[in-house]
Amino acid sequence: MNPPLPSICTEQGSFSPAGGLLLRLRGIQKSFRSGELVTQVLKGIELDVPAEGMFFLVGPSGCGKTTLLSVLCGTLKADAGEIHALGLPLHSMPEREVTAFRCRNVGFIFQQFNLIPAITAAENVAVPLLIQGRSRAEALRAACAVLAEVGLADHAHKRPSQLSGGQQQRVAIARALVHQPALVVCDEPTSALDSRTGHQVMELLRAFACQPGRAVIVVTHDPRIYGYAGVLAEMEDGQLTRVLLTPAAIAAAYPGTGFVT
Repeated sequence: MNPPLPSICTEQGSFSPAGGLLLRLRGIQKSFRSGELVTQVLKGIELDVPAEGMFFLVGPSGCGKTTLLSVLCGTLKADAGEIHALGLPLHSMPEREVTAFRCRNVGFIFQQFNLIPAITAAENVAVPLLIQGRSRAEALRAACAVLAEVGLADHAHKRPSQLSGGQQQRVAIARALVHQPALVVCDEPTSALDSRTGHQVMELLRAFACQPGRAVIVVTHDPRIYGYAGVLAEMEDGQLTRVLLTPAAIAAAYPGTGFVT
């Protein structure tokens, strides 16, 4: 029997690096070829992601953030280096096993929402469970429960075109959470949203990240939300330049962003 879906908790989560790691990356390199031109995008990345809380990855456009996000969750294979996720060596696992790991343990939230326009909000949210082999009825029940958690119980039967941008992003969050992943990865989750809606979205993600064994990785250019980070890693030209390990260190480095309590 599949376990019940957890309720989204309301207390702020915090990182505890000594309490264990969700991800450990060592010597990660990645290049892309276009004809005779080879561009090295990741240059020996060394990174630890704690097993709870909000981890932010920031830096200028083109520095390799999205590529690193794709590599650490297994959607893109590194050219060299080691990735351990939940204790498993993703770098040496067959692609079939990496795909199965990702389906079970990773949820994705994208800048453009990536909802399927022809189906309802509930059906969009149910997709990860259907991929896992759950029955349609069971998947839709779980989807409606999670939509209620994110405040969209009355919108479950609407199509994406009938929802506002903020509501669509909440549907995308519900879809990322419905299969109870250990890790949620977010690529610019607030850049298409106004400030108020962006903060509502971040509160939902923070509520998820406060649960034991759950972590959220956020790639962002949006300094309005830096105050939600428990750990913040700065990236430039394919390398990590600084990792701020506490909210206090982040607040000191980015005083204009404030500190979410």
